[in-house]
Amino acid sequence: MDRTDPQTRTSAAALPVLLVVYGRGSATPRGVLTAARRVCTVVFLADLGDPRTAADLATLPKSATVVDTAGLTERQLCDRAVEFGASGVITFSDRLLRTAAAVAERCGVPFHDRATVEVLVDKFRQREALAAAGVQATVCRTVHSAADLGPALAATGLPAVLKPRSGAGSVDTCLVSSAGELADRYTEFTRDAATPAVFVLEEYLVSDPTVVGEFWGDYVSVESAIRDGEIRTIAVTGKLPLAHPFRETGYFTPALLPDGLAEEVVALEQSALRALGIREGVTHTEIKFTPDGPRLIEVNGRLGGHVSDVLKRSAGTDLLTLAVRLALREFAPPAPVLALGANCPAVAFQYFLSPPTDGLAPGDSELVEDLQAIPGVDLVDARIDPSWRADWRAGTEWLIGTVYGSAAGHAELRATVEGIHRRMDSFWS
Repeated sequence: MDRTDPQTRTSAAALPVLLVVYGRGSATPRGVLTAARRVCTVVFLADLGDPRTAADLATLPKSATVVDTAGLTERQLCDRAVEFGASGVITFSDRLLRTAAAVAERCGVPFHDRATVEVLVDKFRQREALAAAGVQATVCRTVHSAADLGPALAATGLPAVLKPRSGAGSVDTCLVSSAGELADRYTEFTRDAATPAVFVLEEYLVSDPTVVGEFWGDYVSVESAIRDGEIRTIAVTGKLPLAHPFRETGYFTPALLPDGLAEEVVALEQSALRALGIREGVTHTEIKFTPDGPRLIEVNGRLGGHVSDVLKRSAGTDLLTLAVRLALREFAPPAPVLALGANCPAVAFQYFLSPPTDGLAPGDSELVEDLQAIPGVDLVDARIDPSWRADWRAGTEWLIGTVYGSAAGHAELRATVEGIHRRMDSFWS
């Protein structure tokens, strides 16, 4: 049920209307409202039949405009959306990129076109497009059934990575080192599905840990803003090492890279964005360091999760607000954040409180107080439930909380992270 009549809402506000096609992703509803304050009027288009989506939006003020899209066809949803006279459309959820593109097309506002969305949400088609453009060839095969496993493995070789053809957050993503392991993981991933998802098997990008050192993650992300095909780099975000099998454990800004590597990474990212036909919006592109140089992991056509917070605390750049303004055709990106300097005087980080492997149980409730005492830690947001157990299949978001902090430089950041590691080593049991 709609909370507010669109005509009343738009006439009462002297601000442009932004349609947010909402589902869980890289921004919360309250975060969006904060970013949009005095910038635009937000209308959330959301399937309230999804319990998690409904719970997220139930916390909003009663004055917020929420349109329930449950049960609507794409045409009905677009008909409803066009009533608001929107100036922009945005989504922070990979699975809703197609819906947002349809809404934007009907409303006549900029967004990824439908062809671009298809290569953003489909990992196989994205690999094909990048190879066809001469940006990067990565062996990748689709897996529709167990019968496809053998031919796919013959093409990729071992080790290889199995992942959903469309997905995010490392859900049901793993490294396989044998044909038997591949068959077991595929069976596990599809056993209870009424209609099994399509997977891809792709070659594993071998790491070169000497590029940034083994203490740090062997990959980075590049955040960019694009309008009418003009690409502007916002930042290069550093990572902490992955947990088994591909779960992210933390971000920091700015990244710590050898001289010249940030520029090389950005050049690769921009080639990929052009190859995929991206002309509008904010993007989040992951790139890995290998013996053959930087290689693309994937390009995402939305704001990266967690990135806006660390960038705002380190450099004062509010990437969420920038994304909102960009959707409304306001294009004034700040100077790029590639290293410590005048426009980025400190390092900010998030550390994810996630176990190193499955089957471990949380420890005592004194964790929050102990972590809070570590120099460089500003905030610990954690809920410790003794019955909680890790499940690596759930990916990056399967954690008990997040540590937020800052440091004067990367050496100080390392000391802080080492302190967190020591405490966490004794926490999981």
